[in-house]
Amino acid sequence: MSELMSQLHETVQYIQSQYKEVPLVGIVLGSGLGNFVSEIKVEKEIPYGEIPNFPVSTVKGHLGKLVFGELEGKKVVAMAGRFHFYEGYTPQQIAFPIRVMKLLGVQHLFLSNASGCVNTSFKVGDLMLINDHVSFFIANPLVGPNEEALGTRFPDMSEPYSKALIEKAKQIGAELNYDLKEGVYLATTGPTFETHAEYRMIKALGADVVGMSTVQEVIIARHCGMNVFAISVITDMGIRDTEDEITHEEVLAAAKAAEPKMSNIFKKIIASF
Repeated sequence: MSELMSQLHETVQYIQSQYKEVPLVGIVLGSGLGNFVSEIKVEKEIPYGEIPNFPVSTVKGHLGKLVFGELEGKKVVAMAGRFHFYEGYTPQQIAFPIRVMKLLGVQHLFLSNASGCVNTSFKVGDLMLINDHVSFFIANPLVGPNEEALGTRFPDMSEPYSKALIEKAKQIGAELNYDLKEGVYLATTGPTFETHAEYRMIKALGADVVGMSTVQEVIIARHCGMNVFAISVITDMGIRDTEDEITHEEVLAAAKAAEPKMSNIFKKIIASF
């Protein structure tokens, strides 16, 4: 057994010793979106620091624990706090919790993030359903020896985000009278926000929003056969006329304001499984 598989099995065995149920859905909560945990009927919480081989989140706005329980009648596990490349973690460390979720039994992965916007028809507070991404600016977490037990050497990425789940979200949005956007997410390493020139380049490349997370997690989820659904909360405008600075506090505030709508969409899709 490889070192990676040995670590994964150790982690999974520990978690299963703490929580016996099999989660159907995995949820990763982004900056300012941790309150979604309150929607879950919590059955077990495990701080990251207690889980063998698990990284520990260091970012303000991330709680840093695995939350197990029930949501809309389905068993779920939520990461209240994710891991970022800019914190100093390797892409493989970022990927580790997603692989753990897969081995716990998760079939559907739901992700949220806060993003800067380069599509001038969007506005702060909008929710964007991610239908594709650009990942050339980050390290691919599959670089290195492939673990055949987890997935193929060359995974197809023609549908990184489930079209069926996107359509379901659109129907829910119409029912709730939400003005949902849809578009492409571009991932950078962070932790700096982008320069004006970089924002213009990102727009020229065909992206609608930019952020510092999500894509590495999606690559790993697709590699091991999970269905993926992701929502980006637009927290600031990258393409703008003003010279004002963007702060992390403003990002958190905008995400928190938009969170109830995102929560409703997540819950209604999960209820349909």
